[in-house]
Amino acid sequence: MSVRILLLVFLGVLMNAPLFAKAPVALTALVIHGGAGVMSKEALKAEDRLLIRAELDQALDAGNAILKAGGSALDAVTAAIAVLEDSPWFNAGKGAVFNAEGGHELDASIMEGHTRRAGAVAGVSTVKHPIKLARAVMEHSPHVLLAGAGAEQFADTRSEIERVAPSYFDTERRRQQLEKARALESAQAMATVPGTYFGTVGAVALDQHGHIAAGTSTGGMTNKRWSRIGDSPIIGAGTYANDRCGVSSTGWGEFYIRAVAAFDICARVEYRGDSLAKAAAEVVNHIVPKLGGDGGAIALDGEGNITMPFNTSGMFRGWIHPDGKRGTAIFADDE
Repeated sequence: MSVRILLLVFLGVLMNAPLFAKAPVALTALVIHGGAGVMSKEALKAEDRLLIRAELDQALDAGNAILKAGGSALDAVTAAIAVLEDSPWFNAGKGAVFNAEGGHELDASIMEGHTRRAGAVAGVSTVKHPIKLARAVMEHSPHVLLAGAGAEQFADTRSEIERVAPSYFDTERRRQQLEKARALESAQAMATVPGTYFGTVGAVALDQHGHIAAGTSTGGMTNKRWSRIGDSPIIGAGTYANDRCGVSSTGWGEFYIRAVAAFDICARVEYRGDSLAKAAAEVVNHIVPKLGGDGGAIALDGEGNITMPFNTSGMFRGWIHPDGKRGTAIFADDE
């Protein structure tokens, strides 16, 4: 064999060696929600829909800017949810619903998939951005979930956590919803009033390092009593992330807790090999309704696939795919 042929063979081997392999393309993706179970198209004015979708876009911009700059999924989720917490349109932060006593009890959770670190708070009433306090619990305490007065005391130790008077969360629209819920409750002899638990916000992100994070924030259920806590601050129910999947749920929290809904979606992907879309659809559209609940969820996987199933009249949602295509929607036919 000639020297020339040997050189060609040698070069061919080198060109197929890992040294010359193309570096994988860094993918990023982001999906958010502002709650499932929204009112009908007739009841939601066209101008209000535009305002809501503009705020969803603002949240997408906040999270995506971090991802495109090489930031972490955890930072992107925190930033996107903080924007939604500042909006009076959603049942989280500024737009939180009233409890039976005419106050506010806010819940939030966050989880980092590749480390399985998680933090959550429940029943806080003076924290402007509960998602940031949930993250502080994860990063600066030995615990996962803090509630009520204890969570407020922990917030006192963190100077970066912005505090507000409880009245900051008051809005006239939510007060009218409370009055309506009270009237319906009286007529139905203390029965849970459907439609009083929607508006929760959440986000799931995939960063350039292949890491996933998920978070959820809520004001809970209108006219709730006895410091009721739903699924949003419960890891595995309202929020879950591992290194292959991330989920944020929205809907009737009691049933999402019973179904361990967020974890179940990711478990079906990891243990059974289901596609993300199949897993999420099965849990949201079959498991939860079979128990008596309703709602929706957003989820994404390590390849940047996004799914957003819901079984209610609509779900405020927004997304940015790895190829940069983005959008917002409220009803099923908006996409």
